[in-house]
Amino acid sequence: MSTLRTAMLLAAMTALFMGVGFLIGGTGGMMIAFVVAAGTNLFSYWNADKMVLSMNHAVEVDARNAPEFYAIVEALAKQAGLPMPKTYLIDNPQPNAFATGRNPENAAVAASTGLLERLSHEEVAAVMAHELAHIQHRDTLTMTIVATLAGAISMLGNFAFFFGGSRDNNNPFGFVGVLVAMLVAPFAAMIVQMAVSRTREYEADRRGAEIVGNPLWLASALDKIARGAERIRNPDAERNPATAHLFIINPLHGERMDSLFSTHPNTDNRIAALQAMARDMAGRSSQPVPRQAPTPEPTEELQADGQQGPWGKPAQPEPPAESAKPKSNPWGRNPTGPKGPWS
Repeated sequence: MSTLRTAMLLAAMTALFMGVGFLIGGTGGMMIAFVVAAGTNLFSYWNADKMVLSMNHAVEVDARNAPEFYAIVEALAKQAGLPMPKTYLIDNPQPNAFATGRNPENAAVAASTGLLERLSHEEVAAVMAHELAHIQHRDTLTMTIVATLAGAISMLGNFAFFFGGSRDNNNPFGFVGVLVAMLVAPFAAMIVQMAVSRTREYEADRRGAEIVGNPLWLASALDKIARGAERIRNPDAERNPATAHLFIINPLHGERMDSLFSTHPNTDNRIAALQAMARDMAGRSSQPVPRQAPTPEPTEELQADGQQGPWGKPAQPEPPAESAKPKSNPWGRNPTGPKGPWS
């Protein structure tokens, strides 16, 4: 079913691309657009993930230079029954994250340094579980290819004025067709992009909450990320708006409405759905679930009782000298470890 959905989406995007080509250059423009779309589809299947990671200046990390973050992803992937994805960090103060890749065997997850600095262990685990859910649902191929094609269609519309409108280009609509292409192409690409993203976010929220074991951790994380995205700009995302739907929260400014014209569902609606899920889980287990997500780090008393961390490992106490120092973020130390990729 996922393969059929992807094939139908690619067909729709290709048809849209050809339609814009016809408006700009008539039959000849349509055929050129078809060739370009076919080449873009093929290229995107193998390389779109690398392009998206490069656009956001993501740096691959491992257990040596980002031990805590890598351990979270590793344990959650095991919990979800997925191969270990490649793990990336983005040196960006806006808290956000995304997943990409053509299949679970060739997937990657990326988180910003702002996410690690502003969220607790539990919240980071919940965010990465959400991204792993996208990988498990095989959303990443579709979302990444759509990002590439949407960007290409928007670019085609932007260049319509320079390549269309000539009397000898076999364009039956003349300058009107070019004008329509300029206005409609980016808008149509945006509509397709939104339709793909919005319906999948709720499912990824639900599955991510199941993987991490507590919907309220993800609810708290979404609230923090949304507030951070409102205040902190993401220059790479602003330069490449076609990739906005890949992120867990829209990284662009000005998208607040739960309507056709937002790349993501309204954050409050997503939080409400996760809170309802937590209440359902509490009802089934007959155990009370707190309304607020537990954001502080485990205390030494809880650690002494052997309480499990959010990714299945016993929480380890901090050395006394380290805990006495002022904490610059919820992790209490450099979240990428003493030798992070930007140290």
